[in-house]
Amino acid sequence: MLHRQRRRPGPAHLASLTLDPEGPEPLYRQLYFAIRDAILTGRLQPGARLPASRTLARDLGVSRNTVLAAFEQLAAEGYLGGRVGAGSYVSRALPEEALTARAVAAPSPASPAPGPSARGRRLVGLARGTARARPFAPGLPELAAFPFEDFARLLQRHWRAPPAAFLIGADPMGWRPLREALAAHLGAARAVRCTADQVLIVSGAQQALDLAARVLVDPGDRVWVEEPGYAGLEGALLAAGAELVPVPVDAEGLSVEAGRRLAPDARMACVAPSHQYPLGITMSLARRLELLEWARTADAFVLEDDYDSEYRYAGRPLAALQGLDADGRVIYVGTMSKIMFPALRLGYMVVPAHLVDAFAAVRRITDTHPPMLAQPALAEFVADGRLAQHIRRMRALYAERQARFLELAAEILGPALELRPAEAGMHLVGWLPSGVDDRAVAAAAARRGVEAPALSTFYRGSPPRPGLLLGYAGVGEAETRRGLAELARAIREVATESRRAA
Repeated sequence: MLHRQRRRPGPAHLASLTLDPEGPEPLYRQLYFAIRDAILTGRLQPGARLPASRTLARDLGVSRNTVLAAFEQLAAEGYLGGRVGAGSYVSRALPEEALTARAVAAPSPASPAPGPSARGRRLVGLARGTARARPFAPGLPELAAFPFEDFARLLQRHWRAPPAAFLIGADPMGWRPLREALAAHLGAARAVRCTADQVLIVSGAQQALDLAARVLVDPGDRVWVEEPGYAGLEGALLAAGAELVPVPVDAEGLSVEAGRRLAPDARMACVAPSHQYPLGITMSLARRLELLEWARTADAFVLEDDYDSEYRYAGRPLAALQGLDADGRVIYVGTMSKIMFPALRLGYMVVPAHLVDAFAAVRRITDTHPPMLAQPALAEFVADGRLAQHIRRMRALYAERQARFLELAAEILGPALELRPAEAGMHLVGWLPSGVDDRAVAAAAARRGVEAPALSTFYRGSPPRPGLLLGYAGVGEAETRRGLAELARAIREVATESRRAA
């Protein structure tokens, strides 16, 4: 009697898998993930036989070594098994941790995972897109003018054979030579009164704002914030549980009289006195003294955001508010992002002497210490005067660019946007005609490759009139012409739609 031989199942069909030779993952990793996903989703059943490595390599158009590397990884993790001469099979007992991970990664819709807290949802609502290197992103410096060769030589010199102190970097206040260099620079350039012991190096001004809120503000404390104002500051305060009190800004800066009326017992006032963001107003001396007097009588603090005060085109940069403080109530914050380049992620704060230990302790438990990589090079860059020299060059360049921007805007935009020269800063406010939706204009401009944030987004209430923020510092003339032409089209588009809707 003849017995029919039992046929082994044919190999699974994997030629439909697609690999991307230009993708970020190596090809063998792409194949590994594709087969693993097919196993975990059930498209490849336990016991299924895989094609021979030569066959699969030919079908996918890759080398056999690519297929073997993927198979070896899958076998090492327990997804595949096999015998000599019998090929590779999907394991009948899959790794338990893989099945568990799969279950956790895809919860059933009937029991969704919890979402953010109420405070978390408020913070998410404040998030804005990252400024891109296109016209007219506010705050973007002219990157091509930075002396990268000089800075690279400093980096190379300090890191060719780094000492152990560089590699450990355990001081929560930052690298001491950089703090000394900044204390001297700030005293000469900004009339800030401090020693190196009071300087704390941070990962950009945003971290300084967050740290100040953690140290000085309790949940429920009321804090004055400028109206309109910087959303990044608002986020740090909300994360600390503060109650924000929007205080209007007038021609002399934040209105202390309005602040006293709204919240006389506030814990802190947050201001940008040298160049208010976004309106660009400089706080008068009388208003500065009035603010310090309020802080003294209310037993409160003042956080001074000095984000781009180096760029003043009418006379010398104004002295910092901190230099007028005799009671240790001003926390001074500055950044290198506007002077050097944003990705450096280095800033600094000057804290009153009696608060140094508290700030150092909180810094230690939040992120231990600032990144060490650029600090030694930056210390030398500041100490030998190269930073001051770079600032002088950029101040002259930006003054020229502002003047040319205004000329081109008058030529291309005409009366569609009202612009006035500014004595300081890196951006201008362009005022739109009454009734034009500045958010719609900003969106239409973004579709045309132009960054022009709507002024209304900086107000917590209703703005007095629509406008746009236009950064000119990091944009050359050719790009300025193109950007203004696209902005003109965006304004016309929104105005036309508004007329049709009416």
